[in-house]
Amino acid sequence: MPRRFVDISVALETGIKSDPEFMLPKINYQGHKETAKDLCGLFPGLTPEQLPDGMGWAIEEIELTTHNGTHVDAPWHYHPTMDGGERAITIDEIPLEWCYQPGVKFDFRHLDDGYLVTPGDMESELARIGHELRPLNIIVVNTSAGERYGEDDYLTKGCGFGREATLWLTHRGVRVVGTDAWTWDAPFPQTLERWNETKDPSIIWEGHKAGMEKGYCQIEKMGNLDQLPSTGFDVICFPTKIKGASGGWTRAVAVIAD
Repeated sequence: MPRRFVDISVALETGIKSDPEFMLPKINYQGHKETAKDLCGLFPGLTPEQLPDGMGWAIEEIELTTHNGTHVDAPWHYHPTMDGGERAITIDEIPLEWCYQPGVKFDFRHLDDGYLVTPGDMESELARIGHELRPLNIIVVNTSAGERYGEDDYLTKGCGFGREATLWLTHRGVRVVGTDAWTWDAPFPQTLERWNETKDPSIIWEGHKAGMEKGYCQIEKMGNLDQLPSTGFDVICFPTKIKGASGGWTRAVAVIAD
């Protein structure tokens, strides 16, 4: 059966607005000429002039967190416990079957930035696309943030999911969700406005904190979700295996059967 692959990840880059200032990734690119001496150092007597065109290897030094780029959040990221008091699992403990499942896309690009999605919104979207939610479906959400990745306003863009909407999904067997926004929750600037009005601490990171009740994973900073159909594709999002970590990078891919 013919298959089409869609890259639903973003590239790690420096010099763009992908994260808050304090956690922006840094990449130092070392070219073939620069590293010739390093290669020669492994072979006493070898000089750069003896290498083909005087070239060594290309290599990069990267400074980043496990939450830069397209990445998977483990329940440990949200809180030390999940599922009513059990120790929250880390990224190296995520069941692999969670990470390769049929995908469902919610097209919520029309929703306002900072809007909190409701269960009713999701029921309406499922009715629109004619899909009945199944356990382990991977939900990816195309928001207004998708086309703004790397731009100055990226961190303020997109709708978000609070406690109620997140638990609506996880209580139906969903274990992996994803968004093209910086966070699964509403963007922090809009949450700050609500906090200033209400001083209600329950609104802070409420979508993430819903993982205390039911463990689940999030994929954040996805890309190209506008290229996906609503259904009829699989999502593959195996995270990098980092011992005891709260998250891991992924080259998320959608596989569409044409």
